[in-house]
Amino acid sequence: MLKKIRVITASIFFILLTLLFLDFTGTIHVWFGWLAKIQLVPAILAMNAVVLVVLVLLTLLFGRVYCSVLCPLGIFQDGISNISGKRKGKKNRFSYSPAKSVLRYAVLVLFIIAVAAGVSMVVSILDPYAAYGRIVSNFFAPLYRLGNNLLALIAERVDSYAFYSTEVWIKGWLTFGIAAISLIIVAVLAWRHGRTYCNTICPVGTFLGFLSKFSLFRLTFNEEKCTKCKACERGCKSSCIDIKSMNIDHSRCVTCFNCIERCKFGAMKYAPVKLGNKKVAEEEFVSIDKTVAEDNKEGFSRRNMLAILGTVAIANTIKAQQLHVDGGLAEIEDKKIPDRKTPVVPPGALSAKHMKSKCTACQLCVSVCPNNILRPSNKLATFMQPEMSFERGYCRPECVECSQVCPTSAINPITTADKTALAIGHAVWIKENCVVNRDEVQCNNCEYHCPTNAITMIARDPGFSDSLKIPVIDTTLCIGCGACEHLCPARPFSAIYVEGNVRHHTV
Repeated sequence: MLKKIRVITASIFFILLTLLFLDFTGTIHVWFGWLAKIQLVPAILAMNAVVLVVLVLLTLLFGRVYCSVLCPLGIFQDGISNISGKRKGKKNRFSYSPAKSVLRYAVLVLFIIAVAAGVSMVVSILDPYAAYGRIVSNFFAPLYRLGNNLLALIAERVDSYAFYSTEVWIKGWLTFGIAAISLIIVAVLAWRHGRTYCNTICPVGTFLGFLSKFSLFRLTFNEEKCTKCKACERGCKSSCIDIKSMNIDHSRCVTCFNCIERCKFGAMKYAPVKLGNKKVAEEEFVSIDKTVAEDNKEGFSRRNMLAILGTVAIANTIKAQQLHVDGGLAEIEDKKIPDRKTPVVPPGALSAKHMKSKCTACQLCVSVCPNNILRPSNKLATFMQPEMSFERGYCRPECVECSQVCPTSAINPITTADKTALAIGHAVWIKENCVVNRDEVQCNNCEYHCPTNAITMIARDPGFSDSLKIPVIDTTLCIGCGACEHLCPARPFSAIYVEGNVRHHTV
């Protein structure tokens, strides 16, 4: 019964957390956005004392239930491990291994130093919640959106608008690579050895493991009933049960209750320490044998291939439609990203410095951005953290999606009223790129689309009545939304672009 409760609860949390990264409409976040905020590392960075106290007390009472019920990366590993066991036809495929304490605590110390020193890249890579978020955003979300686009196409044929198509694209190839490496490491270790990643690399697992050594409820042996058949040891995905010495390494036990289910003699019990059938021995952390990993990318590779083929097919269809009109439309050159001295970070982030110190690069804000302007940074100091670029859209004044979903307070919640008066950057005009100067044609796109009237067109040659007009920017009114940059017809670089403000301020 304990395992069934754990599996059902974990499955619900896992599905809802995954949907947070897949849902591009913002519907799921309204009801279940709090699930991201109860993750340990986001709670630490947000300094959410209530969540931290609850998680610590939960661990001190029941052991590492967080790792088995709340952590999406941990549940993901359980799913892979279970598939591996069924595919190989081996239910009892594990064996006891001593803990690799040097590696575990070295990673934990590195993580603590990185958090204290603000080395965001290390924090981002080691945080299990952020790692799972990147895996979903980069691998599962494109497939989800392609499926949605297929339904939108079908619905359109029957005059229904229940679905609408959305753009599918890779928002950062370096982040995609990091997500791929994380996926391979986690999948291979889970496929071969269950919870090895959680108990050797994950700093959250090590920290909670230390606390669980003192938990009230623990798994214990009943020596009178135990036959030392090793069923519990072979079913332990954490490899923490040593049947020879009748010891359980509670720092690695994730309270999955597999051992209780496997024991046919009722020799294992989950009970308060003082009421247990056997005195719980103190565990020592010693080295374990090195694991040999084998690649489990086959299933994911098939899905990625389908995604690529689907994207290519859609692109070819659009191109064919274009060529069908009057012998072919002129091909518009893609815009290139300008070299911004200061990155543009989302409204509510306060400043680039604040974003850097709080963000775990989980990609949740990138996933929900409906305007396709948020993407992972490639800079070392802010690696994989979101920054804004306006080649595919601009930051619409009525949209505050990213500020509503951030679990770490890297982006603080704001209202649409707040956003319309919040300057996250300022426009800069490059006169040699402007089509007025370059092509001698009149253009007023930037003035026409500016939502704050920060751009005014003035005569380039005041002495001539028929003079072409060029833009002048009032930086005291500009909020840095990027509408001018996005809609500027100049190629490959816009004649007007947004430079980020070091600190956001109201206008």
